[in-house]
Formats: sequence, C-alpha cells, structure tokens
Amino acid sequence: MLPRFVRDYVNRTLDRNPLYGGSIGPVQIHLWRGAYSIQDVRISKTTGNVPVPFFAAKRLAFAIQWDALLHRKIVGRVLMEEPELNFVDAPSEGEKQTGVGGPWLRMIRDLFPFKINSPAIRNGSIHFRTYKVQRPVDVYLSRVEASIDNLSNILDETNPLVSTVQATALVMDQAKMEYKMTLDPSSYRPTFHMTLRLLGLDVAQLNDLARAYGKFDFKPGWFDLVIETDAKDGQLTGYVKPLFRNLKVFSLTKDLKEENVLQFFWQALVGAATSVFKNYPRDQFGTLIPFSGDVSQSTSVDILATVGNILRNAFVRAYLPRLENEQPTEGLQFQPPEFTEQMSVGGVL
Repeated sequence: MLPRFVRDYVNRTLDRNPLYGGSIGPVQIHLWRGAYSIQDVRISKTTGNVPVPFFAAKRLAFAIQWDALLHRKIVGRVLMEEPELNFVDAPSEGEKQTGVGGPWLRMIRDLFPFKINSPAIRNGSIHFRTYKVQRPVDVYLSRVEASIDNLSNILDETNPLVSTVQATALVMDQAKMEYKMTLDPSSYRPTFHMTLRLLGLDVAQLNDLARAYGKFDFKPGWFDLVIETDAKDGQLTGYVKPLFRNLKVFSLTKDLKEENVLQFFWQALVGAATSVFKNYPRDQFGTLIPFSGDVSQSTSVDILATVGNILRNAFVRAYLPRLENEQPTEGLQFQPPEFTEQMSVGGVL
C-alpha cells in the first residue's frame, strides 16, 4: 500500500501550481536505505497550447545521505536521470513557458522530509524553443552532467562560499561547455562566484535563432564564450566575452537570392562591421563586455568599454577564451581545452 500512498501524495504536490500540472509513473520504496524513486515525471503548462512539457525526467531518486550522519546531520540527496527542461518563447503570455511563479523549491522540499544537500543531474538536456516563427527554433544543451555539493553546509565551514556547483554539457550536440560556481546558500542577498566557458560552437547551428531574433544568418564560423561573475551581498560585477572565429555573415552570391531586400542590406551591414573590426592574424571578431549592478534591480553594461574592447581585440591583441582574472578563485580554474579541427591555429589557454 505504501507506493500507492506515496504516488498519490506526489501527484497532489505536483498539482499545487495553478499554471502547471504534473503526472508521474510507478513509485518504488527502498525502506532499508531510506530512499524512494519516482519514474516518468512530467510537469506541463496547463494554460495556452505549449507542445512540450516544462520538465520531464525518466527517474527521480531521493535518499538519505548516509555519510552526513558522521557529521551529526540528517540530510538527503536527489538524483535526476535524463531530465529535460523546456523554455518556450511566444508572442502571448499564455503560450510562453518560463516557469516563473512556480513554487519549485517548496515542491522539492515537500517531496522529501529532510533538507536536500546534494542534488545531481545525469544525462540531462535544456532547450530554448519558439514555434511562432517561420522556422521553429530549438537551441539546446545535451548530455548535461551536474552536481551541487554541501548545500546544507554539513561540515559547518566558516568560509561563506561553502557550496560548489559543477556542470558540463554539449551545446547543440557539438561544443563543450563547462560551468563552475561557489556560493553561500544561507546568504539573504546572493553571494557567489561563477564562471562559464563554451568552446568551438559551429555558428551555423544557430541560424534559426539568428534569423528569428536578429534577421540575419551565419555562414562558416566558430563561437567561443567566457563569462565570469562575482556577487557579494547582491552587488554584481563581471564580464561576458564573446569571440567569433573564421566568421562569415555575408555572402554576395548566396544572399542575393534573399527575397527580403531589407534583410539583404542588413546582412551586408553586419558582415561589413565584423570584417572591419576583426583581428586578422587570428581571423577573430570579439569583445569583452563588463557589467555591474544589483541583482534585484537592473544591471548596467559599460558601452564605452565594450566598444573599446572591440577595437582592442581588432587592432591591439586578440582576446583568448580564458578567464581574465589573473588569480581565479581556487577550484574554478578551467583546464586547457583539447585541440580539435574546429579550434583555430594559435595558443589558446
């Protein structure tokens, strides 16, 4: 009788959100190790006509973290196997799917009687989709492997950045992405240090997104991205470093076939700008975009510094896809990337 009771309880918990409804498959109870698992979890938006679920997973497994008992703490861990998260953009609010307003953390707490100390993701995926365009857009991360350690600070460490988040994924099944973060989970105002690096994305795979939102498309080229952010008591500083290598936006023979004359001239303008301001020795167009602000308010971007960094990349020294901080926080250094055919010739750190 216990699996049936737990299944009914989980279904009631998932249905608490007025905008989203949930359903699950079989439930398995493992009393001898203080655990239970849920199969075929699916949470979908109940308003509008969204063709994909907001969240789905092959299996969720909750269990007591037994090694924490050595530190006199009773906490749990959750493993998500093959989870899929779908964000959908649309002209109307009813057809958008962002998850905003959902009591997701409270729902997770209600699904397990103890605090979750170590969430983990195995072979997950995250999608950004839009269907209300000429060609549907699906930009995604696949093979997501992620973990969060010491979320409840079971070791009673005094260092405020006690929890560590690590994740790896493939962007569009092709380019490697690394994400690392340390944070203070007990801080009232966000306090964390975060770094992200993406290497060697074939920009042609983003053409559906570029046409839908930028009214242009890419020809051959590769994209690298580095982001580093610090937040102390809600005060945010950081930078975004986008780099395009061997990029070609405008092709006279191909774009002359474009039926939209305005799009033809727009692509010509974008192509001319990237050609004028690129670093020719590395065949790279890029910049460093510094930003700062309060996480609860708007964040400002330093436009003059961004323009200056475009000129620096073009005419002084090319940026590399590495952290700009000379002394990165311990544990957040990236390993040197593997050299593949898609990496341009030159020293990349």
